[in-house]
Amino acid sequence: MGQGGLPARLGLACCLLLLLLLLLGGSGGLGSRGPPPRGAWGGEQGPVAEGGPWGRARYEAVKKHLGAVGALSKQYWQYLACKVWQEGCEEEEEESGPSPGWSLPVVGQDYLEILSAWYCSFGKCCKTGDCRIVNNITGLEADLNGQLHGQHLAKEVVIRAVQGFLQSPRPEKALVLSFHGWSGTGKNFVARMVASHLYRDGLKSECVRVFISLFHFPHHKYVDSYKAQLKKQISETVQLCKQSLFIFDEAEKLHFSLLDAIRPFMAPYDNEGQVDYRRSIFLFLSNLGGNTINEVALDFWRAGRAREEISMEFLEQRLRLELQEPEENGYARSHLLEENLIDFFVPFLPLEYHHVKLCARDAFLARGLPYTEAALDEVAGMMVFVPTEEKLFSAQGCKSVSQRINYFLP
Repeated sequence: MGQGGLPARLGLACCLLLLLLLLLGGSGGLGSRGPPPRGAWGGEQGPVAEGGPWGRARYEAVKKHLGAVGALSKQYWQYLACKVWQEGCEEEEEESGPSPGWSLPVVGQDYLEILSAWYCSFGKCCKTGDCRIVNNITGLEADLNGQLHGQHLAKEVVIRAVQGFLQSPRPEKALVLSFHGWSGTGKNFVARMVASHLYRDGLKSECVRVFISLFHFPHHKYVDSYKAQLKKQISETVQLCKQSLFIFDEAEKLHFSLLDAIRPFMAPYDNEGQVDYRRSIFLFLSNLGGNTINEVALDFWRAGRAREEISMEFLEQRLRLELQEPEENGYARSHLLEENLIDFFVPFLPLEYHHVKLCARDAFLARGLPYTEAALDEVAGMMVFVPTEEKLFSAQGCKSVSQRINYFLP
């Protein structure tokens, strides 16, 4: 426990315990004991002198009662410290109760749960300092390994890039990843997975913003208005959350001036006193480059080489060249490539027959449905595979697999 946080914790503890004792007192008792009967502390008959016939017995009872209350307060403090700061949990488990005949009341536990939840809502008891942010890299890596099929490059790059960025105490700039590949190969799936493991509420978190090009920015004649709105939304989100995630789907259809408008948010930070965007993550999802990626995968297959032999260095160079072609391509016309603001181009390889079967298996399991190998083969057989001669890659990836298993529902 830091020295600076001790007075604050003690002050909070006093307030919480006082409130708790008042609540318990108003609800009818501490522990399993109710309020003392009238006259026990001096009611209608008035107080009895200590030297009276019953004075000593009453004095001992009061002393014992107050001692038990003090011990109970200590137990409440231990329980609260364990719940909020994860401290003293072992001690709290070892002690069965503050004194014989006393137990931590259920109502007291309920009040402590409410108070600790209220305290945690201010982000004081989370490792990240903000309970909306969880940064579960271990879970992200496990789910990518178990649920993302046929994408050894994407798994490796995403985990290393995100983990390295989060572990950096003072990154120079925001993390910018650009996902490329055919539809259905897992780009949206990985983006959702990143959101769900970095933020408590996933895509619904107020720290996460998702933009779909043709939905949010459909008309080029309104591009100036879109630029102002986009910059405002990014600025507001960064001010609201110290770590923000921005996802741009169908990024190849973004007007180049929109990409240039958000360029300052992704550039190295050198403006002291202004909003700091260095803790932001930008994900761009695009079908652009899919043909180049597929040609490389097909060449490896024709040469008898495993797709796992495809290296990032070999594929990224070819991908960059395609993105620089000045066709209807916002990347090429913007300054993102010229200024090297994209940290990693993440290739998503085309999916083969056995990958589609794994997607079908996952879809059955997600619905709690039984499946057979024959059923998985039937689902995979419904997909269209290309090229025409080899029929090697699923033209839709795994995009429509979950809908196709409806055929097998009773």
